[in-house]
Amino acid sequence: MALVGCKMGGLAAATLAIMAIGCTEQPGAPATPQPEITEIETGTVDADTWPSLATPPLDPAIEARVDDIISRMTLEQKVGQVIQADSNSVTPEQVKAYRLGSVLSGGNSAPGPLPYADTEGWLEAADAFFAASLNPEGVEIAIPIIWGIDAVHGHTNLLGATVFPHNIGLGAANNPDLIEEIARITALELSVSGHDWTFAPTLAVPQNDRWGRTYEGFSEDPAIVASYGDRIVYGLQGVAGTDDFMGTGRVISSAKHFLGDGGTTDGIDQGDTEVSEAALRDIHGAGYVTAVEAGVQTVMASFSAWNGQRMHGHKELLTDVLKDQMNFHGFVIGDWNGHGLIEGCTATDCPQSLNAGLDMYMAPDSWEGLWHSTLAHVQSGTIPMKRLDDAVRRILRVKVASGVFEAVLPSERPLAGNLSLLAAPEHRAVARQAVRESLVLLKNEGQVLPLPPSATVLVVGDGADDISKVAGGWTLSWQGGGYPNDQFPNGQTILSAIEEVVGPAGGEVIYAAHGETDIDADVVVAIYGEDPYAEFQGDRSNVDFVPNGFDPQTLTSFQEQGTPVVSVFVSGRPLWTNPELNVSDAFIAAWLPGSEGGGIADMLFRTDDSYDFTGRLSFSWPKTAAQAELNPTDANYDPLFPLGFGLSYADDVELGALSTESGLDAGATAEGGPLFARGTLAESVTLAADGESIDLLPYENEALTVRRVDHQAQEDSLSVVFSAPSALTFVSGAPMDLARQSNGGMELAMTARVLGPEVPLSIGMGCADHTDASCSGSVPVTLDDQWAETRISLSCFAERGAPMAAIETILTVSGTTGQELQIAEITYKSDIDATQDCGDVRG
Repeated sequence: MALVGCKMGGLAAATLAIMAIGCTEQPGAPATPQPEITEIETGTVDADTWPSLATPPLDPAIEARVDDIISRMTLEQKVGQVIQADSNSVTPEQVKAYRLGSVLSGGNSAPGPLPYADTEGWLEAADAFFAASLNPEGVEIAIPIIWGIDAVHGHTNLLGATVFPHNIGLGAANNPDLIEEIARITALELSVSGHDWTFAPTLAVPQNDRWGRTYEGFSEDPAIVASYGDRIVYGLQGVAGTDDFMGTGRVISSAKHFLGDGGTTDGIDQGDTEVSEAALRDIHGAGYVTAVEAGVQTVMASFSAWNGQRMHGHKELLTDVLKDQMNFHGFVIGDWNGHGLIEGCTATDCPQSLNAGLDMYMAPDSWEGLWHSTLAHVQSGTIPMKRLDDAVRRILRVKVASGVFEAVLPSERPLAGNLSLLAAPEHRAVARQAVRESLVLLKNEGQVLPLPPSATVLVVGDGADDISKVAGGWTLSWQGGGYPNDQFPNGQTILSAIEEVVGPAGGEVIYAAHGETDIDADVVVAIYGEDPYAEFQGDRSNVDFVPNGFDPQTLTSFQEQGTPVVSVFVSGRPLWTNPELNVSDAFIAAWLPGSEGGGIADMLFRTDDSYDFTGRLSFSWPKTAAQAELNPTDANYDPLFPLGFGLSYADDVELGALSTESGLDAGATAEGGPLFARGTLAESVTLAADGESIDLLPYENEALTVRRVDHQAQEDSLSVVFSAPSALTFVSGAPMDLARQSNGGMELAMTARVLGPEVPLSIGMGCADHTDASCSGSVPVTLDDQWAETRISLSCFAERGAPMAAIETILTVSGTTGQELQIAEITYKSDIDATQDCGDVRG
């Protein structure tokens, strides 16, 4: 057994739980003083315990210019400056009329019919908004807008741009020089489409891998995050105080999400981070120290709360700590209607947030109502003029420093429309390097890797020929996934990259996505893993990997034949994969590598003798599916692979057979959560319209349209518009036995509303064919136009003939022409109405 080198990010190497493997500290690994974890404090923040930072000094010339601008602004202009609208919910004419300070494009907001656009489309829209903001009609001085977008792993809403690995992989690379170069390239490609501002870097330090945004974090180790914070800012903005700062090819950056977004209880997105102030400061605040010192121009407030208080309204942290103690001179931007989560606020009315220290509301679709209410609050004194002026000063300070006041139309700026910059060869080379360095080799029994390129290689798995899957969320659209490879004109699939290596060497590549072949091969390479997701739609109840488009157990047959199996596992977090490890001779944690499949082929075949696996885990790998919260600071830290673990080609380690006991309670593995909640279907549930499977939203046929809409968060609900009598069905992947629930007084609970004709819907469940009255039962349900929870006893469906021991169509909703049904949640709950009239259910 050879020693395995552990390239640590700063935490002491833990002992590998399954065997005695020695770990050696790698050169250059930063030391991380771990915070003393104490009981949760409540009450005020001790701002003096937070670091006082030597941030770039204010420029007197800029301050004087800001003074002059403010002196010539109307009150209405000032209010407009503190509001940002989404490009899909505002027109250029409205930007001019309300003098808005900024426009953003959310993950699904692009000019044209798609959630992404080409360069020409972006520039045309950018010109229209920018010109409108500079229209001088009715004002003494016009203020240019800045346009922001989430370019979180490259400018991935721009067709043809470079798609880099997601942050979780870049954390495994542990290479600050590389991360700065990636940021520099991203800024260049943003300049091609006329954007001024990216909402990056994400400086979360995820502590619970159930969180749907885990892959947006670089590491659970604050030292790795801190080592990246300043370098990304330099790459995007340039170095403050130099001629390069905010020059050509540079964009404004935004450190996010301040503060504690990666520490919420149970990993719930937008949840509550219940930790001590020391942990909040030393773990979750680590990346902000370096980013703010580097002169980051904006900081985004977090959706989450700290010990019950929402960050969008946390004056002590936004003002006393960030602005006063840490000397942050830029402005604080909100997150998508995040101010509306504050107690007593709505998305269109929230003076509390501005008073707490938010400087610009992100009010994508609520901006108009918010403008009017904010103006009224300033006029009444609820928002002091001094606070409004400070917010406007901070915004103008960033705008002046960025050079936007001197800028011409976006399409006329240097680099605008320069298609040769999109995925330029040198950009793709950096992305390919990032893929190589991010891969973590977890198993290599018999030293199967590297593979000889002259071999006959059988490639299987649904990720082999699908860039969209392996790129993950925030790729072409908010949730990502489902896009054909031709929508990545400058990308390469892993399959293509393997063929590019094997063919010239005299080998042969056989591709069978599901492993359905009898052809003999020298080795099997399987590429599979999680399907894409983003934000709360990726929240999970545990960290068990649930196979989706490919069944890894089919690999057993190849092993039994003596054919080595190499698994390339794609995921946005470490997952319990003991069964997959057992059927693999070699196993690579590939994270979400993006569009450069060549980086994976490079490491499978070692296409250059200088290459070796240098990626090391920036997140601990679980031994059971219940180990969602798994960090070296835990008292009972017991991972399968510890933080910092990773093999090199030469390491000769026998892993042996791993336990396939998941560690989950038997009840926990059953479908016990919501069928639909927070925009996400349960893992075993799919949608169909009149019997036709719905694979991607929005969906439309002759009778109905299904799309996502906002209720309490972005795209957290479904909208079903019936243009003719028809039905939407929620289908289970396997028959569900609900007999016990039906007999035990359980109810189907649906949070919904109906717009349009006030006639009953028909809601039912039953066998696979929902139209078969012999094995389905339905109930008439009348809903009104206000959101409300409606409950239907499961016994009602049983009375009407639904086979409760084998339910396949778990919900059918039939509507009438002209109705729009909006659904926020569907779940099972304990019966609260034992005497319900099954023939007249009302919301």
